[in-house]
Amino acid sequence: MEKKRSSFSGSIGFVLAAAGSAVGLGNIWRFPYLAAQGGGGLFLLIYIVLALTFGFTLLMSEVAIGRKTKNSCLTAYKHMNKNWGWLGGLASVVPFIILPYYCVIGGWVMKYAFSFIVGQGVDAAGDNYFTGFITGNSEPIVYTVIFLLLTGFVVFRGVNKGIEAMSKVLMPILFVLIIGISVYSLTINGGEKYDNRTGIDGFMYYIIPNVDGMGIGDILKVIMSAMGQLFYSISVAMGIMVTYGSYLKDKDNLVKSVNQIEIFDTVVAFLAGVMIIPAVYVFQGIEGMSGGPGLMFIAMPKIFAQMGVAGRVLGIVFFLMVLFAALTSSISLLEAVVSGMIDKGMKRKKATIIESGIAIVIAVIVCLGYNLLYFEVKLPTSENPGQILDILDYASNNILMPILAIGTCILIGWITKPKAIIDEATKNGEKFFRRHLYTIMVKFIAPILLFILLLGSFGVY
Repeated sequence: MEKKRSSFSGSIGFVLAAAGSAVGLGNIWRFPYLAAQGGGGLFLLIYIVLALTFGFTLLMSEVAIGRKTKNSCLTAYKHMNKNWGWLGGLASVVPFIILPYYCVIGGWVMKYAFSFIVGQGVDAAGDNYFTGFITGNSEPIVYTVIFLLLTGFVVFRGVNKGIEAMSKVLMPILFVLIIGISVYSLTINGGEKYDNRTGIDGFMYYIIPNVDGMGIGDILKVIMSAMGQLFYSISVAMGIMVTYGSYLKDKDNLVKSVNQIEIFDTVVAFLAGVMIIPAVYVFQGIEGMSGGPGLMFIAMPKIFAQMGVAGRVLGIVFFLMVLFAALTSSISLLEAVVSGMIDKGMKRKKATIIESGIAIVIAVIVCLGYNLLYFEVKLPTSENPGQILDILDYASNNILMPILAIGTCILIGWITKPKAIIDEATKNGEKFFRRHLYTIMVKFIAPILLFILLLGSFGVY
């Protein structure tokens, strides 16, 4: 067991690492789609309001639990209340399930980045390229294993030399790339071939609220989809923020750090839409908007192919940016599991090797789910049939995470009381201007919203 718990060198390291976890594939391929389908600016407005209330509450709770207990997600909840240790077990299961299939998708991103780098971007835009790749026998496994080994290498090196050092390099690069692509996306002009649609037209479609034809029920669905996106976007209910919070020094300003993570994630989510929606609008119209892998691996390569030489360069930059985002998130997932193993007495290097090995085995099974182990199953949250990856995603994201978040709200709101978190957040005399909002949210509003979200996961509405 480590004699002294590792810690980030300062709040900057913590914020960059936590923001790196929050800024992942969900922000890039899910947020633009939901915004486009949810009334554009209406979705944005709802998302920002929820980020400042619902998201802040969950994020503050988990980071404070981590710093207060100085324990990983596996053991932190037991230190808050001995009868609620089961939440720690659940919090560890979530990243354990997500990590393997997330690295499979990370492998897909790596394949596309490599394809554009070696000049095969036109091939990548082919109708059957994506399907042909993921149904292959060996190539998806090779890229997945490489991606997972990169993830393991960073965690193997520890909190300071690995996670923090990597975050301080990748996150600024990631942010610059996102801004650069966003600016370029706004300058696109489709010309007569594409009905003179421009990037600015797509941007206006993105930011201006559109409630035409929407009833109360439709608006409520937008609210729930925005809440669901925020729930996954800020990396709560995955054990990650509790674990990262345990590495935050007592002297650092917790409230300020959480605010910075909140702002960083929201800005990147917004810019993800600026990167993608104008480009899709110009070359494929509104009909081109689709969520999930289709947007990332089918629609975007086709758009880059239509841009000529500029498209090849943009494709390289885009997929490198996505690769960095995927890597920072996968590292946080592995760290959440490894940290729990360390708290149980195992050395970091051994824990990293064991968990990485287990994740590789499961990831290979996920890859084979598209060929040798292929089958279809109907899930309540999708009209399309799912495979092994979709089952793992549904179990973790739609069932376990809402249950864990509800449990956390009950624990903090009614068992330990919100004062425990507020006292931790203000232990150095910091100002906590949203303390009353926090109390109301964690006791009443957040659990109710999460319960409604959970009902939706079972197809109730």
